[in-house]
Amino acid sequence: MLMCVGMGLAYLGAFVNPSPHHMPVAVVGAGPSTAALAQTIHDKAAAAGESLDVRTVPDRDAAHHLLMERQLSGAFVPSEAAPELLVASTNADTSATVAQKVFTPLATAQGKPLKVTDLAPPAHGDPTGQGVFFFLVAVSIGSYASVAVLGGAGAVLRMRTRAAFVVVTSFAVSLIGAALAGPVFHVVSHGLWGVWAMAWLYSAGILFLGVGLHTFLKRWTTLTMMILFVMLNFTTSGGLYRPELLNGFFGALHSFWNGAGLVEGLRSLVYFDHVGLGRHVLTLAAWLVVGLLATTVAGLYERRRRTALAPAPEPPHHHAALPVEEETPEEHEEREEEMDESVGV
Repeated sequence: MLMCVGMGLAYLGAFVNPSPHHMPVAVVGAGPSTAALAQTIHDKAAAAGESLDVRTVPDRDAAHHLLMERQLSGAFVPSEAAPELLVASTNADTSATVAQKVFTPLATAQGKPLKVTDLAPPAHGDPTGQGVFFFLVAVSIGSYASVAVLGGAGAVLRMRTRAAFVVVTSFAVSLIGAALAGPVFHVVSHGLWGVWAMAWLYSAGILFLGVGLHTFLKRWTTLTMMILFVMLNFTTSGGLYRPELLNGFFGALHSFWNGAGLVEGLRSLVYFDHVGLGRHVLTLAAWLVVGLLATTVAGLYERRRRTALAPAPEPPHHHAALPVEEETPEEHEEREEEMDESVGV
């Protein structure tokens, strides 16, 4: 029931009524007439309950530059003969569609069709440009679902052993995701090694954080991971709607959440010549650091707990297996029940 309510609040709260919130658009041209047109567009949007940040740019080249720098959602080029709208659909296909709805009435009023020019079309295998979002979904599920195994079944292992499993698991999850996005479905046309590296950063951050949290949250870890990396993560990633089409809460999370870092980083790498890539990689690295800190704190806590509960030392064995922690029958039963719930989820 908690997951049902949470998913409903997250997805409906974020996507039920997408509308422009300070969406950046431009009118190409100079002089009083261009400024007046920009002001008219702004006022009409405000009257309709929408928020557009309308600016003027001197020429088409300037508009092209701003679009490829991901600073605009659309740029309108007025013309009595052939009005044109410049977009970069891989920055967000939904934003390009909204921009088209904003400027189409201007061309219709002139009795002319609006020519739409896409400066950054998606790869052949990803016609809507939303493949990076579904790549995010695949890597996220592979990561947070693995937390249930490493945190639940692996709870009897020492933290350093679990940490080693995290490194290997995140490597496998990211490698599978990159293979599916590249050679299998051709969502990514180039930069595949960079895609894999960002996916590994992303997956490792989730896994380290989840394994660390499990020490303290136990059976509530799965719900917590779903809140963090499904409910809040998918809705704020920008994969379907960028922050200018989301309300203030979800739009604000986009600026620092790890899913947004992965999606926007992939777009920068694959479509926009690495514009802003460093900032998005830094976001992923920051989440990884948080995960490492959580795992470290959990490891120290478990060590102190083992020391406090340790029995008298026994003679060493020469055939020791992986170090394990003793657990009470109640802890064993709770762990088994947690695994059942995780598998069900």
